[in-house]
Amino acid sequence: MLSLLSGAIRRLSRDWFLLGMLTAVLLASFFPEAGKSGGWLHMEKAVDIGVAIVFFLHGLTISLESFKAGLMRWPVHVIVQVLTFAVFPLLFYPFRALFGIFIPPALMMGFLYLCVLPSTITSSVAMTGMARGNVPAAIFNATLSSLIGILMTPLLVNLMADAHGATDLPLLDTIVGIARMLLLPLIVGQLLRPLLFGWFNRYKAVTGKLDKLVILMLVFAAFCDSVAAGLWRSHGVEIIVATLIGAAVLLAVVLGLSTALARRLGFNVEDEITIVFCGSKKTLASGVPMAALLFGANPSLGLIVLPIMFYHQLQLFVCSLLAARYARR
Repeated sequence: MLSLLSGAIRRLSRDWFLLGMLTAVLLASFFPEAGKSGGWLHMEKAVDIGVAIVFFLHGLTISLESFKAGLMRWPVHVIVQVLTFAVFPLLFYPFRALFGIFIPPALMMGFLYLCVLPSTITSSVAMTGMARGNVPAAIFNATLSSLIGILMTPLLVNLMADAHGATDLPLLDTIVGIARMLLLPLIVGQLLRPLLFGWFNRYKAVTGKLDKLVILMLVFAAFCDSVAAGLWRSHGVEIIVATLIGAAVLLAVVLGLSTALARRLGFNVEDEITIVFCGSKKTLASGVPMAALLFGANPSLGLIVLPIMFYHQLQLFVCSLLAARYARR
């Protein structure tokens, strides 16, 4: 166990993406005027183009054959989607009851947003494969979750944010905006897959990093807006500690719930792996651009995306340990 833990720590220390996120936050803290909305870098335009390219490339990578292969395991799909869009969002209410007095409202909105996001595609499938789970079902569920999230995430944010005391969001405009930003490039990429997939594979070493670079741009832009609005003047290191603890608590609870539910319902180990990894993960790739549409006018956007940034790194670290343990069976 100690060797696995030290290995995971070494991998994280070499993770250029984690270092990139830390660098983006530091640069935004020192040069907020450059990347804020209307700043001289015009990050909002660069980000829009980058997000469209990333989801176009996602469309190129989705194989309909793998999607169809996972289609028949419908009990797995039901459990994963219920965990993602019902159980996880409901966890927000006991979480708020326990930690509400310690967490400022903008950061609590970030935890609400984390709870209603769809699952991630790449790492869910990769971890399931590493653990020797049901990979076709993972591909189906992760893709389905991303598509459902275009509607469900803004709907749940609207419903739960209203109960949380926040301002109503323009729901229909937001859904249309998310569909145009994420779904349309995805569909175009899928339609052009027969023509361009060979090219994509040849340059995968470059194209595979593009989505992470766009996320770093989004993080930089979001924090520039928040720092310019007084993020670090109003809050200190306690925000980082609170976010890390909150993300760790949510991850531990949902991993425990998904594992217990899969075993209670009698799923085999391969399906259990798919349920645990697809039902517990949350997408950073879709989450940050969706947050820009949902909360773009909010000066605390940097605080709102902070929980998903921490959760993303924690889920990679913890799930890599779980995958290695499953793989040894």
